[in-house]
Amino acid sequence: MEKKLIDKLEQQLKKAIFDYRMINDGDHILVGLSGGKDSLALIDLLGRRMRIFKPRFQVTAAHISMENIGYQADISYLRQYCDQYDIPFLHRTTSFNPETDRRKSPCFLCSWYRRKMLFAIAKEGQCNKIALGHHQDDLIQTLLLNMTHQGTVSTMPPVLKMEKFDMTIIRPLCLIREKEIRDFSLQQNYRQQKKNCPYEHSSSRPEIKEILERLEALNPHAIHQLWASMTNVQTQYLPQPIHTVKSK
Repeated sequence: MEKKLIDKLEQQLKKAIFDYRMINDGDHILVGLSGGKDSLALIDLLGRRMRIFKPRFQVTAAHISMENIGYQADISYLRQYCDQYDIPFLHRTTSFNPETDRRKSPCFLCSWYRRKMLFAIAKEGQCNKIALGHHQDDLIQTLLLNMTHQGTVSTMPPVLKMEKFDMTIIRPLCLIREKEIRDFSLQQNYRQQKKNCPYEHSSSRPEIKEILERLEALNPHAIHQLWASMTNVQTQYLPQPIHTVKSK
């Protein structure tokens, strides 16, 4: 059972890499390693993939500590986990002030400042790509959040070229379900990190997650259909922007 799951995850990772042209020969990838199950699974799967001849790439991992967020990571554990794949590990600390921009949620600001630090580390280490541990459920949840809160049909894409920072963000777990990563984390016996975020209840993501669970109860294939819908947008059956409609 353990080998069957690992084989499945490795095939899904491979499919994501080749379908989205995510990783090329000579890439140096910086992994954002929070210490949660998703980022640890990303280290595991990319670490295994590095041992395969094609494409040839290298990985560095970085953990960003946020001074004003009570997320206690075991740095020595994260370093040792990377060591088993000969992946260099870096640890940096930053902070943010939620009073500086009340237009953005604390969750957005925390994520942005972590991401900003990752960009800086990537530049210093001459990495050309940053890998994040978002799985398929994350991308579908973001799709629904953007539709309901921003009025846009958009999500976190598998590959995103950041022109401003001359960096590409990749999400190698984009075809893997969260429950598969959860099962994998139990098999690998990941050590849980202590999380105590004062803003964790201000996000709408838990409610969206519940909605997705209800949709799957109605249709077990709901996630896959929602995923497929993002590349099957039939604009002729959607309202056109009002300014393009000509009056008779």
